[in-house]
Amino acid sequence: MVLGYLKRLDWILVGSMLGIIAIGLLTMGSSSRELFSRQLVWFVIGIAGFIIASLLDWRMIVNRRALLFSMYGVVIVLLLMTYFFAPEVRGTKGWLEIFGFNVQASEFAKISLILLFAAFFARRHLAIGRPLTIIISFAYLVPISFLILLQPDLGGALVLFGLWMSFLLVSGIPLRPLLSIIAVVLILGAIGWFYGLEDYHKARITGFLYPETQTLGINYQITQAKIAVGSAGFFGKGFGQGSQVRLGFLPDALTDFISAAFIEEWGFVGGAVLILLVTLLFARLLMIGNAARENVSRFICLGVASAFLLNAAINIGSAIGLIPVIGVPFPLLSYGGSNLLTFCVLLGIVQSIAKQRETAIFQ
Repeated sequence: MVLGYLKRLDWILVGSMLGIIAIGLLTMGSSSRELFSRQLVWFVIGIAGFIIASLLDWRMIVNRRALLFSMYGVVIVLLLMTYFFAPEVRGTKGWLEIFGFNVQASEFAKISLILLFAAFFARRHLAIGRPLTIIISFAYLVPISFLILLQPDLGGALVLFGLWMSFLLVSGIPLRPLLSIIAVVLILGAIGWFYGLEDYHKARITGFLYPETQTLGINYQITQAKIAVGSAGFFGKGFGQGSQVRLGFLPDALTDFISAAFIEEWGFVGGAVLILLVTLLFARLLMIGNAARENVSRFICLGVASAFLLNAAINIGSAIGLIPVIGVPFPLLSYGGSNLLTFCVLLGIVQSIAKQRETAIFQ
């Protein structure tokens, strides 16, 4: 039975997933045995989540609206519990303790929304240009994003908004309504600058525009990340020899800036391996999705690919100064059990789709 299961695995998908996780564990092991041990426990939980998700037929689940909205409701309840009962850590109430584990409900929201959006757009993609279709799909996003913004977690809300936009683009939204959405976003962004963003959010944006200023202030993190990457050389400084991490110069070295921490120790070669694994996993998700015969399966795969790429691109972009620091973990790589478990489950769902023999790549 076990051998049969292993034979049905998509080993390009699984291998690239395990490779990224291994790099994360390697980086944590070089600087913190405690965090390494904790992440190792979450790794075991994540693999269990992957196996369970890969054994389910998700086509049956997404065709039952009651199940989808039950999952959506659970996420809403968890976010409400987080807002009212979670302790405040560094000005954010984002982690809720459940059975001794700190869980981040905003991560689990990705699973619920991907399945919900996949079911919705699979039925409505032919009517994607109609305003009502766009409004209804956006209405699914609003409650969860609003509760995440209350934490406050702007980065998490932006990722979910990007996920919604990805589904619109994949659905083939016409240019005219797409331009209308962009115009509305720009207007809301201008309003948010004056009435919605916190001062530190504005400071991060202005710091990004003027990186040479406030190198000991708002730009301290990105400055130290650039030093870590720039000093790495071709082969890096070696395991446990990253001075920016070990001496505490690089804040959030194992979460928001873990890519910089890894590159400091393993250099250009290590960074190239990481980018290769990310590209390989993303390409495999697209391949499985494009080969799927059913729209709902295709949308699930493309939704997982979008969530993975958005998180990875924002994390790397923040670490090397291409975008303002937003505070988004690197999927499968950063320290944090909720993120690891979420993407293990999402990839397990894709594995389930791949092994159903509904895709041409297995025929």
